[in-house]
Amino acid sequence: MDQDYISMWQNLGIDLENHDCLLKALAEFYQQIYLSQEKRPEGMKYFDFVISEAHGLRIKELLEAKKQGKKVIGTFCVYVPEEMILAVKGICVGLCAGAQIGFDEAEKVLPKTTCDLIKAFIGFKLAQVCPYTESCDLLVGETTCDGKKKAYEILDKLTRKVYVMEVPHRKTEVSKELFLKELFNFKEKLEEISGQKMSLETLREGVKIVNEKRKALMRLESLRAHDPVPISGLDALLVDQIAFYDAPIRFTQKVNELCDELEERVKKGVGVKPKGTPRVLITGCPFALPNWKLHHLIEASGAVVVGEESCVGRRYYHTLVPENFNSVEEGIKALAERYLNTHCACFTPNAERIEDIKNIAKALNAQGIIYYSIQFCTPYLF
Repeated sequence: MDQDYISMWQNLGIDLENHDCLLKALAEFYQQIYLSQEKRPEGMKYFDFVISEAHGLRIKELLEAKKQGKKVIGTFCVYVPEEMILAVKGICVGLCAGAQIGFDEAEKVLPKTTCDLIKAFIGFKLAQVCPYTESCDLLVGETTCDGKKKAYEILDKLTRKVYVMEVPHRKTEVSKELFLKELFNFKEKLEEISGQKMSLETLREGVKIVNEKRKALMRLESLRAHDPVPISGLDALLVDQIAFYDAPIRFTQKVNELCDELEERVKKGVGVKPKGTPRVLITGCPFALPNWKLHHLIEASGAVVVGEESCVGRRYYHTLVPENFNSVEEGIKALAERYLNTHCACFTPNAERIEDIKNIAKALNAQGIIYYSIQFCTPYLF
């Protein structure tokens, strides 16, 4: 292990023993699940590298950026506009965790019947194994479910740096007004913590950067519609997960390079599975890194995952934000409209999400749908 990384983790307050156990387990699982796959695209080597340096080089980049005066903002939900963080010269990182680390400690402060997604981010904090959380200047929560709302209160007691943004649960005119006000409040918070004024130019730049990332992910998804499919569901999932951590411009470039390679595969009829392999769409709860087990089970059983109607998937990149706004206020209104058009299970009624699932399954030529829900996740159990 690089001695510089060890010193860096110590300075962040990481529990080195717990962290070493996490990294060793992650490396073992990655070898078994990912590196054992056949016919992987060459372009996946970059994403393998990102995973190998997720707690090393990427954290070093974040800390170097902080030395230059930039703020690192952690988020837990796709309703928090990344564009606004970029518009104050901030760096946005996802903090959802997908491993059962620190659950014994988490269950001392959370009910045992709390979903694993919540237990994981509290557990990662209590076990002191997440350098992303420790690198953040602000942790942005949201009110998408009752469990998360209460857990953020506990997280704030542990960190004293949690800001909670209200997300309405109905798509009425009143709800739209509420969410718009919340985004203006979020703007004020970002300006306060960053010391940067959000301008028309910086907001346009932030919107363009995130739009380009979404376009690249849409392009990747569209390539999964082909038969034979040119990339495994596991590898596509990994790309979607890394979207929340990597530097956005670099990430977009690498996804587009991967897509160039996949388009050549499609022209030549090259796939990771034989033509006619059963095709599956997964819908439901998000797959936070390093939660790869469902995709692995499906693809090890002879099928292929061709899409995810999930926050780590289509709900993250479903539509673009118009770039032709002429003021910060107009830009934030455009963001509010786009983000409230994300069809999460937290909304009632929720007919749009059912239509999304049907439309995605049709577009990706899925032959079956698997509904994935974490135990005790009430919104997705209905």
